[in-house]
Amino acid sequence: MEITLPLAQMSTAEKLHVMEQLWTDLTTNEEAFESPAWHGQVLSERDQQLKSGQDHYVDWEVAKRELRKLQS
Repeated sequence: MEITLPLAQMSTAEKLHVMEQLWTDLTTNEEAFESPAWHGQVLSERDQQLKSGQDHYVDWEVAKRELRKLQS
């Protein structure tokens, strides 16, 4: 099945909304997906950065708001 979206006519907000809907749908069946091998390495590196104070967490809702401000 091929689905075509009018991406050129969609606003950034509309595109983000579609992306969020896709992500919500994909994550309803998480056990069907296997993480790639490199993913564990990246997580380990980021964990070390957090522990050493080189990085910090940002709440996902806050991050989305900040990203949307950049797009407007």
